[in-house]
Amino acid sequence: MAESTLTSEEQSDHCCSGPGYGSPREAMQAEPEKLLYTVALYTGTGIEAPDYLATVDVDPASPTYSQVIARASVPNIGDELHHFGWNACSSCHGDESKSRRFLVLPGMRSSRIHIFDTADARNPKLHKVIEPEEIKAKTNLTAPHTVHCLADGNVMISMLGDSQGNAPGGFLLLDSNFDVAGRWENNATGMNFNYDYWYQPRHNIMVSSEWGAPKTFYPGFDLNDVAAGNYGHTIHFWDWQKRDLIQSVDLGEEGMIPLELRFHHDPDSTHGFVAAALGSNVFHFHKNGSGDWNVDKVIDVPPVEVEGWSFPVPSLITDILLSMDDRFAYFSNWLHGDIRQYDISDPANPKLTGQVWCGGLLGKSSQVQDHVLQGGPQMLQLSLDGKRLYVTNSLFSTWDNQFYPGLAKDGSYMLQIDCDTMGGGMKINEKFYVDFSKEPGGPSRAHEMRYPGGDCTSDIWI
Repeated sequence: MAESTLTSEEQSDHCCSGPGYGSPREAMQAEPEKLLYTVALYTGTGIEAPDYLATVDVDPASPTYSQVIARASVPNIGDELHHFGWNACSSCHGDESKSRRFLVLPGMRSSRIHIFDTADARNPKLHKVIEPEEIKAKTNLTAPHTVHCLADGNVMISMLGDSQGNAPGGFLLLDSNFDVAGRWENNATGMNFNYDYWYQPRHNIMVSSEWGAPKTFYPGFDLNDVAAGNYGHTIHFWDWQKRDLIQSVDLGEEGMIPLELRFHHDPDSTHGFVAAALGSNVFHFHKNGSGDWNVDKVIDVPPVEVEGWSFPVPSLITDILLSMDDRFAYFSNWLHGDIRQYDISDPANPKLTGQVWCGGLLGKSSQVQDHVLQGGPQMLQLSLDGKRLYVTNSLFSTWDNQFYPGLAKDGSYMLQIDCDTMGGGMKINEKFYVDFSKEPGGPSRAHEMRYPGGDCTSDIWI
C-alpha cells in the first residue's frame, strides 16, 4: 500500500465504539469485505415482479463465492430501486448508541422508501415502508436519489422533483425512527436541478450536482431536451450549518449533466471531483484563498465515431469514486465501455494509471468466464483497502432499454477488478462473475452496491 497522505490527526488512534471507523486510515485497515449488497431490478424488463435487495458472497474462501445467497423483495412492483445507503456511518463514530444496521432503499420511480434491517447480515429483512403520499404531503418532494447518514442521527436524501415530477426538488430528512422530518434546505435560490451531494463538515460545506426533472429523464434520453435546457450543468455549494446555497458554478457545455461527486475522504481537505456524464469530463473543485470555490476541468474523454450513430458517442461518465487514502480516482464510461484509474496525488493534475474494458459500444471488451459482457460498466464500489473494485452495468431502466436493450433479457453482470495500489493498474478477476441472468425470478438488472462494514461512497468523517 502506498504511503498515506492523510493528516496526523486522521492517522491517530481512536477509542470510540460507534459505527464505522475513527478515520479513513482506520477504515483501510479493516477486515476485507465478505458480503456485498446490491439492488436488483425487474422494473422495465417486462417481468412483472418486485425489485429486490440481493446479498452477494464475496469471500474467496466461501463455497458460495461470487453467488447471490439471499434475496429480499420489496412489496410493490415498479419502484425502480436505485441508490441506497445506511442509517449510520463513520459520521456517527463518536456515538456509542448508534449502529450501522438499517439500509435505506428508495424507489426512484415510486418515491417509496424502504428500510431493511441487516441484523442478520446474510439475510436482510424489510423493516418499514414510507409511502410516497406521506412524503409528498409533508415535503412536496419525489424521486429520491442519494442517501447519506448525518452525525445527528438523521438520514438525508436528495430528491430530484416535486410532487408533479418537476425540478428542482430538494433534500428530505428522516429522523432516527425513519419518520419524515421535513426538508433540509432553507434557501435553495439558484438551484435549477438536483442529483447527488456530499458534505464536508469541518469546512461547513456541502456540494450538490444536477441531472434533470423526473418528468424529463423518466421516459428516456432525448437529445432535444439538452438543447431545450432540460438538463443541468451546474454544481452548488451550500453552507452546511445554515442550509443555504451560497455559490453556484456553471460548468458550461463541457459539464453537461454533472452526476456523481466526491470530496476527499480526509475531512481536513477541501478537494473533490465531479464527473459530467454527457460532457464526459471530470472537474476538480477546491476552496481558494478567498474562501470561494474554484472548479476546473482536469480530465477529458473525447467522443468517438460509432457506426449507426448520427453524432460522436460520448463516453457518458456515470460513476466516480475515490480510494480511501485519496490517492486514486476511478470512473466508468458507460457507453464507451471502460473503467479508468487515475493517480490523483496532485488533484489538479490526475495521471491515468489503469484501464479495463467491460462491455460498451466500441467492441473492445473481452469475455469473462465465457460470458460476453453486455451493457457497459456503470456503478462502482471499492474495497476499503483499495484493492478490489466491484462493478455493475445497469444505469436506469428506460436508458438501459434505449442504449443496451439486451440487458432486459440477459440481465446484469457483477465483476470484480483487482487494483494495484502501489504503482497503479487494474485487471479483471476471472474467478469472479455474478450472473444475474440466472436469477430465480428471471434476469434482473443490478445497480448500486454496499458492504455491511461501510464503503468508499457512504462513510463521511466529521
